[in-house]
This record gives sequence, structure tokens and C-alpha cells, in this order.
Amino acid sequence: MAASSCPVTRGEVDLEWYAERDGAWRELKLAAPARRALINADIFSVSDLKSRTESDIAQLHGIGKNALVILRPFLADLRAVP
Repeated sequence: MAASSCPVTRGEVDLEWYAERDGAWRELKLAAPARRALINADIFSVSDLKSRTESDIAQLHGIGKNALVILRPFLADLRAVP
């Protein structure tokens, strides 16, 4: 069996560290890779998305189509402008 190239699978990622920071994303039911991607980009809450565009978020490793569907209403370029 070949060794995994995934740092999470190899135990190289401190999942407890992420668990302490990803509560907002867990509430939105984002998958773990998407939660880690947001945390790695210093995006810890929905309010942190106010200055981010869909393109910004889509470029993060770990953000997939499902995450974008969940996050889309909160992104800067898609919110209604008063």
C-alpha cells in the first residue's frame, strides 16, 4: 500500500488547533477541508468574508463547489448593495 500524500492522513496536521477556531464554519456545515482552508486564510467568521469575493475564496485549496454554495450569500461581490 502506497503512503498517503495527504498531511491530514499522515497525522501532520494539528486538528485540535483547527477545532478551536472553526466553530462558525461548523455551524454552517462546511466540510473539514473547507474549514481548514478558511482558517489558513485568516477567515474565522462570516463577518471576515465581507471583504472577500467569490473568486478569492474559490482559489483556496480545500474550497469546493459545495462550500461555495454555502458561502456565496456572505461574499462581498454578491451581497446586496444598499
